[in-house]
Amino acid sequence: MTDDIRLAIIVNPALPLGLVANTVGAISVGLGARMPALAARRLTDRESRTIDISSALPVPILQAQAETIRSLMLKALLPPQDHVIVPFPAFARSLHDYRDYEATFPDRDLAEEEIDGLGLAGPSKWIKSLTGSLKLLR
Repeated sequence: MTDDIRLAIIVNPALPLGLVANTVGAISVGLGARMPALAARRLTDRESRTIDISSALPVPILQAQAETIRSLMLKALLPPQDHVIVPFPAFARSLHDYRDYEATFPDRDLAEEEIDGLGLAGPSKWIKSLTGSLKLLR
């Protein structure tokens, strides 16, 4: 299932380090939930200690400004949608209960929102076409 799948997480490097970490973590949970084959495995060492793996694929963390992230998200949302798109809109940070986020979301227009981060999973060619010019977060 993950033979031609590639992942990328794009985050705004202008965010404070804690918010970068939170954004990447939240997006990672969304990617894994939507595409369990990315990590739904366990491994056991020779002493019979079993762990859950973190990811079966590399997860590059790339950087882009908020406007670029929003533009990439809008391109990614165009059909066909045989891929995973997990945005992290900035307004979500002010909502501390998921039910509030879910209730607020339908009244928002993502094309007008600041997007702090974006997770993508899909065919390698598609991911490369969207993220090929972005730099790694350092």
